[in-house]
Amino acid sequence: MFPYLLLGLLLGTCCCSNEDSMKLGRPELSGPSLAVVKDIITFNCLLSIYPKNETILLELFKEGNRDKLLGFYSSSTASFPLIVKTSHEGNLECVARAQNNSHVEPSVSYTHSLKVIEPVAGAEVIIQSGVEELFEGRTLELKCTLTAGNHVSYKWLVNGQPVLQSPLRIIAHDQLFIYRTTSADSGLYMCVATNNYNTTRIFTSNSSEVEITVKDVVSNPAISFKVLKENSNNYFAVVTCQSTRGTLPVTFSLYNSTELAFNVTVEERKVNFKVPLFLDRHLGWLQCQANNGDEVAYSQWLPLQVVSVGGPVMMHYDYDIGQNYAVIGLRLYCKARKGSHPRYQWFLNQTLLQGRGSFYYVVNQPPDQSILLLSVGRSSTGTYHCEVSDIFDNTTAISSNKQYIDKRGRRKMGKESLVSQEMEAFAAYEDDLEISEYCEDNEVVMSARCDEFDWVSKTSEDDAMFVDELADEL
Repeated sequence: MFPYLLLGLLLGTCCCSNEDSMKLGRPELSGPSLAVVKDIITFNCLLSIYPKNETILLELFKEGNRDKLLGFYSSSTASFPLIVKTSHEGNLECVARAQNNSHVEPSVSYTHSLKVIEPVAGAEVIIQSGVEELFEGRTLELKCTLTAGNHVSYKWLVNGQPVLQSPLRIIAHDQLFIYRTTSADSGLYMCVATNNYNTTRIFTSNSSEVEITVKDVVSNPAISFKVLKENSNNYFAVVTCQSTRGTLPVTFSLYNSTELAFNVTVEERKVNFKVPLFLDRHLGWLQCQANNGDEVAYSQWLPLQVVSVGGPVMMHYDYDIGQNYAVIGLRLYCKARKGSHPRYQWFLNQTLLQGRGSFYYVVNQPPDQSILLLSVGRSSTGTYHCEVSDIFDNTTAISSNKQYIDKRGRRKMGKESLVSQEMEAFAAYEDDLEISEYCEDNEVVMSARCDEFDWVSKTSEDDAMFVDELADEL
């Protein structure tokens, strides 16, 4: 029995030794980790442990794709030349097998990572949001497309300057989003695509420029009109429609109630329409509409009616009291009984007062009234009246009564009025005062001159200052 046992042990030893001799070691794969498309690179594979009586076949694959052989070599040492394609990018592996013995289990190397650079080419800007012209407030979406290239970085330029990121300007890889656009976003846009193999091999593709125009929406127009007299019987209303903003051209339309009266497209934000007019008749309601391609903008409704000036013309006043109850300033008011387009004129001793002078300031508040601000003194003494006429026809003017104002601000119109009596009471009080009393308070609005007995303005500068103060009160 012993001889058989010994034989079995020997046979078992031989069998185990034969199995060990059938195993393949792990091949070692080496080569570049970065390559450019169309470059020629080489990968090396080395199998150190294998049965010496077996012919070894080394094969190169992409991991997970054994159907596509990238290279093979019948030897324990192999060099695989490759003309680089983008499809080569990924993990490569070398497979070793016994060429003529299917009983020997193949072995696989550790994977080797390869990054493939395809130079960028054919950059082009695509407007994903639509047309090249858009109105403010819309979103602009641009995309940079390429005919070739991977591992790309993108830069966006407008008018040659980089587009800066902000909450309303988002650069997302190959796309540019601009939210709530304004006319400031108009310009020439281009994208620059870049990738590189190393610091010396850098590939760049610039797109052509695309012009983007962001148009301002036209604002609601203001509507007004003035009256034009062409001859004794013909009147016209020159209706003005004007928007303060909006990209040109603008189409203005004038409606009389619901009826379209005029329609015109102009290269400006203002237009005039000439409408026949009959005085003292209501001819409807006018409205301007403006449109430059987006939503229509509307003016307020304006009545087309011109009322001629009619009398009587009334003049009244109020006044300011200074130290010692002296009248230091007057406000004269002039108003006609009717009239939609009045022109007011003030006269002192038949001399026309216009704008402002050393002792007066004319404040027109058409169509309601006109105000004449006066500082009281010798220069303001005289007879005042106002005249009112139609601004479009000054052939007939209606005059107010005339009123005389003395240097103390007292008003006289024929017989003395109640106001005159009040002023006389003030004057009597003043006459009882010593001259020194007038000079005690230097902070009075219109200080008295100590070398005179009358309350007058010291200089024309003081008059002007007081007139300014009265104007500020209004």
